[in-house]
Amino acid sequence: MATKRALFIVNAHSRRGREDVSAGLEVLRTAGLDLVQPKLEGPGDIGAAIRARRGDVDFVVVGGGDGTLNAAAEALLETQLTLGIMPLGTANDLARLLEIPADPVAAAHIILAGHRRRIDLGQANDRLFFNIATIGLSARLAEAMDGQTKRRFGALAYALTLHKIGPGRPFRATLRSPKGVIETKAIQIAVGNGRYHGGGVVVHEAADIDDGVLHLYALKPQSLLALIAKLPWLLRGKHKATTGVVTVTANEIEVRTGRTMPGNTDGELTTETPVRFRVLPRALEVFAPPPS
Repeated sequence: MATKRALFIVNAHSRRGREDVSAGLEVLRTAGLDLVQPKLEGPGDIGAAIRARRGDVDFVVVGGGDGTLNAAAEALLETQLTLGIMPLGTANDLARLLEIPADPVAAAHIILAGHRRRIDLGQANDRLFFNIATIGLSARLAEAMDGQTKRRFGALAYALTLHKIGPGRPFRATLRSPKGVIETKAIQIAVGNGRYHGGGVVVHEAADIDDGVLHLYALKPQSLLALIAKLPWLLRGKHKATTGVVTVTANEIEVRTGRTMPGNTDGELTTETPVRFRVLPRALEVFAPPPS
């Protein structure tokens, strides 16, 4: 490939960040790439490292999970450096959507193949996100569900955890978009830019990372039994197949709630309501195979 120098950033604190990725790096070096590897104290240093090297690298390779990629998003948008991904996190939802394998050697070959895809970014107030932003139940589920339960029970882990913590206190929400205004009560609101969150849960069955729109769903208050019964459809993003769900698809959506509530972007609490969501179409370029 034409590019010869890459900035390699790895989050040693991600789930697999301490694993040996040398085999993947050796594949890149053997192909003639000069890899620049800065020492970072934590995810907070990622943006500065990318900006500092913007003039002397051809692209950036990030080794980590969705949180690490999120930490790089602002600097990548600013510098417009192409992104290569080595998935090392727990969920790896962006890599899943882009069909980038978890094996570092296989991920390196995706980069060397050179196929580039432009993808959208989501924005919640002033915070960027690749996959999803949530208000309400999802944040509570993510906090309460331990990795061992998820590995053991798969999708059933969501039902078990939901039974444990309950649906939570409903809140009033106003959803405003170019399509109109919706007033509703909800226990959760999720706004997807990509297709997946939470390790493979589908935001909306029609969502993609380059469709130029955001997909919002709001779960109305309902009994715990009813909510658990709907989980098979909700986890696959089939919201039209069930009741008690409000959906909005638009390039800009404003969410106001009756009380101030925290907002979660790509797994981190980063903002609060009211939130103005918007999509930044084709904002970044990534190395990824052609969509299957």
